[in-house]
Amino acid sequence: MSERTAVVTGGTRGFGRGIAGALGAAGYRVVTVARGEQADVVADAAEPGVAEKVIAEHVPSVLVLNAGAVPHTAALPEQTWETFTRPWEVDARQAFEWCRAALRQPLRPGSLVVAVSSGAALGGSPLSGGYAGAKAMVRFLARYADEEAARAGLGIRFVALLPGLSPGTAVGNAGAAAYAGRQGIDLAEFTAKLGPVVTPEVIGAAVAGLARDPAAAEIAYTVSAEGLSGLK
Repeated sequence: MSERTAVVTGGTRGFGRGIAGALGAAGYRVVTVARGEQADVVADAAEPGVAEKVIAEHVPSVLVLNAGAVPHTAALPEQTWETFTRPWEVDARQAFEWCRAALRQPLRPGSLVVAVSSGAALGGSPLSGGYAGAKAMVRFLARYADEEAARAGLGIRFVALLPGLSPGTAVGNAGAAAYAGRQGIDLAEFTAKLGPVVTPEVIGAAVAGLARDPAAAEIAYTVSAEGLSGLK
């Protein structure tokens, strides 16, 4: 069964729920990890030791690192260090813990690890505190882990996905509301200006596609409503 087992952190809502659904439809036994009671494993994905325990028990061939905090949306003068660094303590920390565990245990050859970063990692997000930097670190962690896996001959592939701003998820709704307010327009007008956005279904299909082709060429991809585009 482990050959068709997927573990998805933050897998009970938003992008994570879409990813879990797509992998389940593709025939995977999906194990979700989140703090809410709907998760298969109720735990803080960023807590040390959780990754090792879940990997040892379920031996996934696909591991999706999606857990994250909704950032405190405020301009820099209104941030505190605690609100600013929250995405580092959750988003970046969970990616670190799970990438490290995947390398140390390790996952079996042919396994795929997908780390969900953000388009904010490329252009910044001045109303989201340390979110953009934390998501940039998630991308870096995927690259570092992929290099270490290759150096050790583990046969594990690490990929980062960078979706654009996505109203309809908790993080996307918070960002859209903040930037609509900054521009002095209502949320509906701001959302309309974005055009087609990444939905949970779109990113779920993207992850399922990577699972079908774990040897895809790039280490990082942007994700738009049209799908994946490779980043060098």
